[in-house]
Amino acid sequence: MTAIAIDDEPLALQIISHYCDQIECITLEKTFTQQTEALKYLKKYPVDLIFLDIQMPNKNGVEFYKMLDNSPMVIFTTAHSQYAVEGFNVNATDYLLKPFSTERFMTAVQKARNEYEFRKNQSTQYHLMIRADYKLHRIEFDEILFIEGLDDYVQIHLTNKPKIVARLSMKGILEKLPENDFIRVHRSFIIPIKKVKAIVNKNIQINDFLIPIGETYKDAILKYF
Repeated sequence: MTAIAIDDEPLALQIISHYCDQIECITLEKTFTQQTEALKYLKKYPVDLIFLDIQMPNKNGVEFYKMLDNSPMVIFTTAHSQYAVEGFNVNATDYLLKPFSTERFMTAVQKARNEYEFRKNQSTQYHLMIRADYKLHRIEFDEILFIEGLDDYVQIHLTNKPKIVARLSMKGILEKLPENDFIRVHRSFIIPIKKVKAIVNKNIQINDFLIPIGETYKDAILKYF
């Protein structure tokens, strides 16, 4: 796994670098004390994992993480335990309370390693792994009726099962889905192509649901079908 670390304390970055040097499965590419520099780097060189301090001078680490497009895994690091719930609300892989031991750090990295393997194998499998409600959910692609975007969340509507709400962007979840089987039809909706029952005016019918077709996507959708 490739990773970067962001913390306004140079000593904290030195400790993370030292720990990473002892773990074969992770390569710490770079460290940053400034979020702006880290953001520039990530736009050019996406990574699998970010070690991210929550309390920083300019922007809260959680808010910084929400800005990222490609949804890398994140392990939050902070000296303040009150931020733990906020960290897990964005589906953090883990949360390290400073000062943390080598063993605790390795446990967090192993969690990231497990999640990395799930993501890597996603394209050859028939299911989706989504972290929500403090659990990792396995969702079969065939179970998905449609996916609805709500601000910083997505609602995954399932056949004969309760919907799952996860902290994830529409772009982020679309990247996890097989591109030949799912298509975005609206800024707020992604649908499985084979479940389309009919196209009625400016809506797509899936079971008893009518999904609106966005103006931006209309020409591409009509051409596809």
